[in-house]
Amino acid sequence: MHQLPTIPETLWLRLLGRGGTRERSIDELARLSPNNPLKSASLNLLYNSSRNLEALSKKTQEDREFIMRLAPLYQQDREQAIQEGAQQEALKLVLRQLQRRFGEIPQNLEETIRNLPVERLEDLGLALLDFNTLTDLDNWLHP
Repeated sequence: MHQLPTIPETLWLRLLGRGGTRERSIDELARLSPNNPLKSASLNLLYNSSRNLEALSKKTQEDREFIMRLAPLYQQDREQAIQEGAQQEALKLVLRQLQRRFGEIPQNLEETIRNLPVERLEDLGLALLDFNTLTDLDNWLHP
């Protein structure tokens, strides 16, 4: 494993290595963007692997360190997934409410809405109750 080239295509295999190879690979994994599908998939598989290691009565010091290194990375990934889920649900609800109230929403307004953070989507969900026209929505989005 230590002879594998340090490229994204070999990351998963290098994560299965030992010692410095695995340590450097975990660091590389931690540096990946939260939106990188390789990061999320790798963390899920590694988390399952670490759970299996935790169940063993005889763990090496390296196994314990591996488990400790992965725990915060996995937690960050889960928090990111929860945040994305909340964002998607808030977006879905606001768009349905707007479509119910006004019918077809112009694409430029919908695109602006899709880029709002979850807190602004929640604010919009309340504010839209006072909107009478799409102009009110546009004015809210572009004060």
